[in-house]
Amino acid sequence: MKKLAAALAFASIAAGSALAAPVTYNVDGSHTFPRFSYSHFGYSNQLSSFSNTTGKVVFDAEAKTGAVDITIDMKSVNTGFADFNGHIQSEDFLDTAKFPTATFKSTKVVFEGDKPKAIEGQLTIKGVTKPVTLTVTSFQAMPHPMMKKPALGANAFTTIKRTEFNAGKYAPYVGDDVRIDIAIEAVAQ
Repeated sequence: MKKLAAALAFASIAAGSALAAPVTYNVDGSHTFPRFSYSHFGYSNQLSSFSNTTGKVVFDAEAKTGAVDITIDMKSVNTGFADFNGHIQSEDFLDTAKFPTATFKSTKVVFEGDKPKAIEGQLTIKGVTKPVTLTVTSFQAMPHPMMKKPALGANAFTTIKRTEFNAGKYAPYVGDDVRIDIAIEAVAQ
């Protein structure tokens, strides 16, 4: 009887550990939109976005750990003006002919309570990799009401200097500081 009780206790612990394992989520490209904004000669802050983003998020709520690996199709840039979409893809800015993607790979997720508050990582644009910290402004992890699968979503931002990524034409007149915001949703595999 003692052996049976010990076996049941072990099975219960093992099952509990399995439930607490990290979950891998695929980025939902139809609900994930990186945006960037910058000062245009001081007249206005221009806002543009990318419409094609892929990647994975790993999240373990119990262990308070996570990882993010995102790829942005730089050719999917949308400035709101077709001619400028082409202009911003030139060598002076994104140089999408040589560098069709940008990536963000996390190195650390910082939690406050049960939720991430910052994601530290490496951002690569135009072949240049720099450390950045994304400040998380909102986070939600719960079953998706329509898909009936675990899902998560977040909003986060960081600010970079475009000159540090070899994209500094017309700086400082066209702002060197570029704010990057990302709204992301992901669904468990």
